[in-house]
Amino acid sequence: MVVRGARSADAEQIAPIYAHHVLHGTASFDEVPPTVNFWRDKISAVQAKGWPFIAAESDGTIVGYSYATQFRDRPAYRFTCENSIYVHPDHVGKGVGKALLSGLIPAARQSGFKHMIAVIGGGEPASVAVHRSCGFVEAGRMKTVGFKFGHWLDSVYMQLDLQNG
Repeated sequence: MVVRGARSADAEQIAPIYAHHVLHGTASFDEVPPTVNFWRDKISAVQAKGWPFIAAESDGTIVGYSYATQFRDRPAYRFTCENSIYVHPDHVGKGVGKALLSGLIPAARQSGFKHMIAVIGGGEPASVAVHRSCGFVEAGRMKTVGFKFGHWLDSVYMQLDLQNG
């Protein structure tokens, strides 16, 4: 497996990965998967701002992706990013998420971010564990803020100090 910068052409494989999580999981609070064109634009927009958007590739297939964007739009948040990490369902539990996060952290630091926030939809235990293994600490839990598949869901906030973490 190789972790590398995402390319526009990767959108073809990124879209179905995210669609799976939208349609079958609680990590994303989206209910309708975005199009391939959305992902092409997203990759371009993130990278145009100098922020990292990376992909994990194995034997020519994208098995996961991650990116970091400014946590909130207001200027005071310019040094804090939020990460997003999604793994192909056939590759969950095989170290892809940790490899992506391990590549994303230094890339976000190089982009000028000082803190990284993970907003973990549904409080997904595997995502919490991966973030904890990379030095993140729980910063809070927002209870019953999402409603999907007939259930109320929490969001867990985790944080990593990119300067000293």
